Amino acid sequence: MTLNKIVSSPEEAVSDIPDGASLAVGGFGLAGIPWFLIEALLEQGAGDLTIVSNNCGVDGGGLGLLLEAHKITRVIASYVGENKEFARQYLAGELTVELTPQGTLAERLRAGGSGIGAFFTPTGVGTLVSDGGLPWRYHPDGSVALASPPKEVRTFGGRPMLLEESIVTDYALVRAAVADKAGNCVFHAAARNFNPPAAMAGRLTVVEAERVVEVGDLHPDEVHLPGIFVQRVVELTPEQASRKGIEKRTTRPRPADHQQEVVS
Repeated sequence: MTLNKIVSSPEEAVSDIPDGASLAVGGFGLAGIPWFLIEALLEQGAGDLTIVSNNCGVDGGGLGLLLEAHKITRVIASYVGENKEFARQYLAGELTVELTPQGTLAERLRAGGSGIGAFFTPTGVGTLVSDGGLPWRYHPDGSVALASPPKEVRTFGGRPMLLEESIVTDYALVRAAVADKAGNCVFHAAARNFNPPAAMAGRLTVVEAERVVEVGDLHPDEVHLPGIFVQRVVELTPEQASRKGIEKRTTRPRPADHQQEVVS
């Protein structure tokens, strides 16, 4: 594998993703999502996609764009709440949704990237997560078309735990604050959420980086994701790198009577 993994554009980086592919996508809400790789994939036109991500973007943004274009048929995620179109498609029977506890989802991705086939966890024991019956897909009339199966439960150290299978996807799309040309990555603050485990889970991982440096410029202690997990790096322009959306902005006026009194 070459030490220079730079590709010229997001469009080139996702050009070979076919219909029916599975993708792990980094980010949490809109923090740390690969904005430009997602939009390039939308333009590329691949459909019938399986998406593994903490959530599926928001209406009009992130993975929500692929959802609105009906490019996604299955989602493995832990959160739905900020996307009305996601909820509509799920309840209308247009989308298969495997809801997974958030920490379990992160570990399923990390385990997949580490070559671990499955693991036991206490999360979900005694609920529909372990017992089965979570609606994965509905019929248009609201009845359940496909439900989750029961999972194996065993006891370790006197504590029941259920078996969760790891996740490996065809591709992974992530965003990094800094990457070197060999694909070693650094993530900033909250963007270091699902990006590292998503990157690990992909057989072919594409990183959009806000800044690209030479190999050797990153101290080994700085690296959050080793380049062995990365096959392609796209360097964003400064204008692109500045794009960082949020789901909601809530403000309130400062009450006049709360002004600090100056004592002389």
